[in-house]
Order: sequence, then structure tokens, then C-alpha cells
Amino acid sequence: MSLRFEAIKHVSHDRTNEPEVKSQKITAIFGESVFNIKTAREYLSDEAYKSLVNSIKGAKKIERNVAGQIATGIRAWAETKGVTHFTHWFQPLTGSTAEKHDSFFTLKSDGTAIEEFDGAALIQQEPDASSFPSGGLRATFEARGYTAWDPSSPPFIIEIGNGKTLCVPTIFVSYTGESLDYKAPLMKATEALNKAAVTVCNLFDKNVNKVTPTLGWEQEYFVIDEALVNARPDLVQCGRTVFGAAPAKGQQLEDHYFGSIPERVYAFMRDYENESYKLGIPLRTRHNEVAPAQFECAPIFEEVNIAVDHNILLMDVMSRVAKRHHLVVLLHEKPFAGINGSGKHNNWSLATDTGVNLLAPGKTPKTNLMFLTFFVNTIKAVHDYADILRASIASASNDFRLGANEAPPAIISVFVGEYLTKVLNDVESRVGTKFDEQDEAILKLDLHRSIPELLMDNTDRNRTSPFAFTGNKFEFRAVGSTANCGHPMTILNTIVADTLNKFAAEVEALIEKGDKKEIAIMQVIQKYIVSSKKILFEGDGYSEEWHKEAAKRGLPNLKTTPIALDAMITEKAKKLFKENNIYSHSELEARYEIELEKYIKKVQIEARIMGDLATNHIIPSALKYQNELLKNVSLLREAALPEKLYKGQLALLKDVSTHIQQVYENVDAMVEERKVANNIANSRDKAIAYEAKVKAQYFDKIRYHVDKLEQLVDDELWTLPKYRELLFLR
Repeated sequence: MSLRFEAIKHVSHDRTNEPEVKSQKITAIFGESVFNIKTAREYLSDEAYKSLVNSIKGAKKIERNVAGQIATGIRAWAETKGVTHFTHWFQPLTGSTAEKHDSFFTLKSDGTAIEEFDGAALIQQEPDASSFPSGGLRATFEARGYTAWDPSSPPFIIEIGNGKTLCVPTIFVSYTGESLDYKAPLMKATEALNKAAVTVCNLFDKNVNKVTPTLGWEQEYFVIDEALVNARPDLVQCGRTVFGAAPAKGQQLEDHYFGSIPERVYAFMRDYENESYKLGIPLRTRHNEVAPAQFECAPIFEEVNIAVDHNILLMDVMSRVAKRHHLVVLLHEKPFAGINGSGKHNNWSLATDTGVNLLAPGKTPKTNLMFLTFFVNTIKAVHDYADILRASIASASNDFRLGANEAPPAIISVFVGEYLTKVLNDVESRVGTKFDEQDEAILKLDLHRSIPELLMDNTDRNRTSPFAFTGNKFEFRAVGSTANCGHPMTILNTIVADTLNKFAAEVEALIEKGDKKEIAIMQVIQKYIVSSKKILFEGDGYSEEWHKEAAKRGLPNLKTTPIALDAMITEKAKKLFKENNIYSHSELEARYEIELEKYIKKVQIEARIMGDLATNHIIPSALKYQNELLKNVSLLREAALPEKLYKGQLALLKDVSTHIQQVYENVDAMVEERKVANNIANSRDKAIAYEAKVKAQYFDKIRYHVDKLEQLVDDELWTLPKYRELLFLR
């Protein structure tokens, strides 16, 4: 019996050995594995507690002697939970997390064994920087790198089997100080946005001292039986199926979306949610997504740095908990062709320390003017830096998703809805009309009347828009499901900070010339609306008409990662990131090289998997069936039957033989193109060769013939689990 049928048999067997998930009150377990402020109050001295709180809220440095007190308190708490080891938990540019575990155990000079966790161990560790992607910043012989404690993200305890480890969230930098992770640039961009937004807020309210970008991500994923996944080498190694014919039933009946959650998946969901609640991840929503076997979860909004940590942690928790239920979570953007892929919608907003959401319309002309200021500045930022924003979500896996099956296209545009479009048009219609004090512009342009109080219920949503305003936030829908959302949030925070800085400077210049503050603000808002209006689009992003219209408007349509990544190293990008103190030129170049290298390796792996499956699974199965057909035809001829009685068998034999030959020829040709690409030294040229000469030229072509064979070959001979089994057997 083939592995495929063993897997199908496994899916059907009794599952009494799967873990029982007990219902627990969420508030009773929420944050129990987190060293949060409440826990710190219990385990720290007044001095240490105040220092930690000031560091979290005011970004003030913690002195090393106080860090020792904090470390002792954290260890005392962790040991009550059964923890024996600690690790600096960081997010290198591999796309996943990293950790090196050290025990609290140590020996004194006299040989006495003790448990110890001092301030130095809390603040800093030294992993090997050359063993992680560095884009040429570090050579093999230059291995030193540092992880440094991020006090704003609380330590937590991760449970793996029966073991527990204290995880300290950290940034990761090289010996010479360059950022080698996603967290350090995000924190820089968050601070840049804070400073710029506070400056603009103070034009309206002098009491605002801090502005925090907030993030609410939506994580989409597929859940597949473990045995079926293990019978698909492409799913095991690539996270997606490189072959697979469409099943008779896919998502066309739209019966899975918001449907009843399958019992086995429901148990898994409750299990990973409980683990997440213990870690302080505030999950709120769970539901079936559109595609069969696809699901989604979403949390309550948090500060962006914490939200990013929680998302990347959740991805790890989901994958580990799934194993307990003999399931596999697929986070790839497009695991299955022909049905919806998975995204990670990043819902982004700005919150002040006075309790105001800057992207929520107010109830007075003054508060609505502040809303309009941040609303228009965000649109202007996306307009001016659309290519860099597109580069932030570029990856080999996301290329399969963008523009297909309800995912937004690669063209960056902004959807704001009917009512706000009217508001912007009202402001733009005053072009050429100078605002002056007697005009009482703010009162006459009564934005309160123009913007319905329940805005989120008065504008439709556009699922085809990559960047949509959805009531009191912007939803960056183009982010891929595997992505560390720290990177796109770094870019978004940076471009908005840069735009706000320019806005503040222009307003101040007009005030210095004698314009009243409100009049100056309106003048600049009007200018920004006019200059960025071409990025606004309310229609169907999938339509061919939009692609033509976008080209007329001059909007970039960067469909592949190697081309999209070019935006990262333009003079515009270098100036943007240098002036806002996010990336140096060398850091930017390094990240560009890392992303190209990741793209090359992922396409290379998929090409190798295609060749392996074709050679060791597809063709042997097809040849067996071809031989059976040949034997059948030969016996019919020996029986002297008229050929018209077995024309169907002959036609089937011809089709099978044709597809086998095409698979042979195209796999061989693809291998030769890979050899050519591998000899290209320049990373960009190599990535383009892999995209244009390997992937674009052969992936779909080989898949076409393999999928045809799947539909022709005897089902008993086909060794790979089919879509109908992967998507519907649980």
C-alpha cells in the first residue's frame, strides 16, 4: 500500500489518543506565563519596579545595577513556574525566531552549585552573527553579534513538552552595531513616527506627549492532517503543493466561509488559544475562511512592537500545538492552486497618550481637522513611497498570492470609501481659492457634517484593495501570511513619519509668513490631496481595466519580487531611511541582498522538489499505467478486434504518453536553466534568472502536464495525496 493510502487510512482511525482540551476562563489564565507589570510589582523592589515602568513607558535606559535586581526578580518568578533555562528570544532575518538556551545553573569557584541569573545575562548575550543572514555585513570569521534586552516587550515562559524556558525578547545587532533583525528597525521607526506625530498633534492639542502606532493583525492559515502532509514531500519542504489537479469541489459553493468549525480543528483552536492566552496574546476572533481547510484568527489591537512579537510567537505556538493533534498548520501564502491563499491583514492606526485614535473622525470641526490631517498624510505617504511599501511585502511565496483569488494586486492603491472620497473632493474643489481668516475655512468646511459619526458602518469594504481605510484604521491587506509583519510596519511607520515631518515644516513655514494656524493646515492638506489623488481607487482591483488605468496614472505594477525589491536601494529609499535614522546605506543594501538570496533559494528548492516528485513519484506511476494500457491494447489486437472498439484506449495511451514525455523534457530543460542561473554571480541577475527562466518558464508548464496525468492515471497507482483528500479529510 502506498504512503498516500496509508495516510488516508490514518485520517479515518480512532483519535482517542489526541489531547483533551479543557475549557478555561480566559481571564483566569491570561498572561500567567508573562512577567508583566502586575507580576513585576510583586517580585521587584520599588526602585527596580519604577525603573522598569519608566523604561517601558518613557523609553528610559535601565541602569545595570538595577538590571541585576530585575533579573533576580524575573528568575524568582520563573522558578515558581518550574523554569530551569532562559534564552534571548530574537527575530533574525531568516523570517522565523531564534533562541539559544542557557541554564540558571552555575558553579562557584569552590564548586558549589547555585542558580543564578544576573543583570548582565538579562541585558546582553552573544550569538554568532555570521551564522544568520547578514547580507555581507558579517563575514564567517567575523562572528560576534549581540542580542540586547527590549524592556518594552515582557519576558514570557514557553512550554515545549514537559520543559519550560524563560524567553527574554531582544533586538539583534552585529558587533559593529548594524541591525540584523526585524525588531530593532521597527523600534526605530516607531520612535520616528512618535516624534513626528507628536509635533503635528501639538498643532491641535499641546497635551499630547506620545503617539503610538497600533496593530491588529489577522492571521490566515490552513490546517491539514499530519499523515497526509507527510505523504507530500512538497508540503513538507516548501509549505505548498507544487502539483495538484483541482478537485471537483473546491470553494465554488462558498459553504466553508464562516461555517461550522470542524470538531477536530475546533479542539486544536481551543488548545492553541489557551497557550496563547497564557502568553498574553489577546486573541479575540476565530472562524472558517473562504477556502476549504482554511481558517483565521485575530487579536485585540496592541502597540505595534508587542503585536509583532505576539504574531511571530503565535505562529510558533500554532505549529507546535498542531502536532499534539496530529495536524499541520500551513502558513504559506498559496499552499493550493485555484483557491484562496492566506494573508496577514495589518490593521494599523495611531493612538495618543490622551486616549485619542488619530484615524477616528471626531465630533467637532477641530477634532475632524486633526483626523483629516493624519488621514491625508497617510495617503500622501503611500502615494510617495508606494514602491517601497510594495517591496516590504515582496517574497517568493507572496508572489503566488497577490492578484489571485481575493488577494489584492501588486499595484499599491488606497481605498477610502464613498463618504471620505466626497470629503476629499470637497477640499480639492477649493483649488485656487486662498483660505483666509475672514473665510473661517474650518467652520465653513464643516467636516463633522461631511463625515458620518458611524463611519465604519457607512462605507463598504474593498477586498481587492491592498491598502484600505476601514472606519478608524488603515488595513494593509497585501501582507503575506508567512511574513514577519515587523518589516511592513517598519516601512509604513517610516514613510508616515517622513510625510508628517514634511507636513509640519510646510505648515510652520506658512505660519511664519503670517497665515493663521488652521488656515495654514488646510492649505497644506489641500496640496497633499491634489498631489496624491492618483493613488486613490474605489473599484475592482482585479479588473483588467484597473491595470490599464493604473498604468495611465503612472502607478507601479511590480509583479515579481526581484523587480519589486529594487525600490529598497534607490536613492529615494536611502535618503528616506537615513534621514529618519532607520537604516544606514549599508544596512539597506544588506537587507536587499538577503531578500534576493531568500528568493533565489526558495525558487531553487521548489524547482528541485518538482524534479524529485516528477522523477520519483509522477513518472513511475504514469509509466505503470502506460504499461497497463499497452498490455490492454496488445491483447485486444491479438484478439483481432476491430480498432474502432478500442479507440478510447488508444487515445488515452496517446495522452498519457504525451504528458509523460512533456514532463521528462521540461524537467530536464528546467534543470539546465537552473545550472545556468547558478553560475550567475550578481544576486539581482540571478534572482531574475530564477524568476524568468526557471519559475515563469517551467513551473506552470510542468504542473500542467503533471496535473493532467493525475486526472488520467489509475487512482490506485497515484502516490501523492490529492487535493480532495488534503482539503476535505480531517
